[in-house]
Amino acid sequence: MKKGTILLVEDNEDDIFLAKRALEKKKISNPLVIAEDGEEAINLLFGLDGRDTIEPILILLDLKIPKIGGLEVLQRIKTNSATSMIPVVILTTSSEEEDVAKSYKIGANSYVRKPVDFVQFSKIIEQLGMYWLVLNENLESNSQ
Repeated sequence: MKKGTILLVEDNEDDIFLAKRALEKKKISNPLVIAEDGEEAINLLFGLDGRDTIEPILILLDLKIPKIGGLEVLQRIKTNSATSMIPVVILTTSSEEEDVAKSYKIGANSYVRKPVDFVQFSKIIEQLGMYWLVLNENLESNSQ
């Protein structure tokens, strides 16, 4: 399993709880950092509020978040050379085709619609963790 932090950008407390629980259940022990809005995510990634930056190996990004929307956060991640190669999985309730198209155009690595059902949501989080942290090859894992 790849080592490193997972950044979850999510404002729904139930989804945060379920994501934590699903990762623990699959024994994915990567540290999980939570940003509850887009501004906090940008600050964590680029140190804009004076805090140290984090360098996640995976970002799970909701589109419908306060302060700075998910598409804008994605745009900033993918246009900055320091963060552009971090895999970003859009994890959202939006089923709007325009959101899907914009996300991929900006550079999202995957787009997953969150199911309303808690059991299905947990399964999706488990599968995302297994794929991106175990199965997927990225530049960093090839250079180790």
